[in-house]
Amino acid sequence: MYNWIDALADLQHQGEPCVLVTIIEELGSTPRNAGSKMVISVNQSFDTIGGGHLEYKAMQIAREMLASGRQDTHLERFSLGASLGQCCGGVTVLLFEPMGQVQAQIAVFGAGHVGRALVPLLASLPCRVRWIDSREAEFPEQIPHGVRKIISEEPVDEIDNLPAGSYCIVMTHNHQLDLELTAALLKRNDFTYFGLIGSKTKRVKFEHRLRDRGFDSAVLQRMRCPMGIGEVKGKLPVEIAISIAGEIIATYNASFGQQTASAGSSIAKLLPASRRSQATR
Repeated sequence: MYNWIDALADLQHQGEPCVLVTIIEELGSTPRNAGSKMVISVNQSFDTIGGGHLEYKAMQIAREMLASGRQDTHLERFSLGASLGQCCGGVTVLLFEPMGQVQAQIAVFGAGHVGRALVPLLASLPCRVRWIDSREAEFPEQIPHGVRKIISEEPVDEIDNLPAGSYCIVMTHNHQLDLELTAALLKRNDFTYFGLIGSKTKRVKFEHRLRDRGFDSAVLQRMRCPMGIGEVKGKLPVEIAISIAGEIIATYNASFGQQTASAGSSIAKLLPASRRSQATR
């Protein structure tokens, strides 16, 4: 069985919120002892606090917490009698601890000078970063915490692996690769932010080529190019990186709360109808 501590570490590494459930008190006959734990995510559970209806109720409560975005801890006392469908006869007290805030997911395509200046800035934000390039030698020796280095001969293929609502930044060494990445991102069209490094001239050329591929103006308008804060005029990699990071932060501040609410609504749909209205109040 996948134990709770490994599951918790993996879920936190993936940036997926979950609830840690712990038996903190046992009185009389109970299926498991105090200190037993399990981890519950949106659609999975790991380890056990004893099974049966007690565990089913614990999963309901945990998923209601995930659905509502609740971040405070919660205690609940259960009598393990006929009302709970168990015959142990004892009493168990469970502690519910939300673990892992929902985090922004950022994909940076390109490990050139600007990418190397930008990624450490992004890594200091409440986010998870995928850093993607085909050239292993371009990555620094030390990768910032919270950043996953992906070396891929086909960076375009990595777009299929991005979570919906990602922040996507394209700044590779190759204009044709930039175009293919742009087309793949616009085809999905489920990102929160998409920025393409380049000038207004590059944008005009890309728009012309993308229209030839059937993309309409409404979709093309979602592409930020040039990207970054316009007031920052410097051309040094760190200046460009700060400009882009500033725009990312502004977008995050404006929309991430709405994404979290939307995610909560999606989670709520997984709950039984009898409890769904309570979770979404």
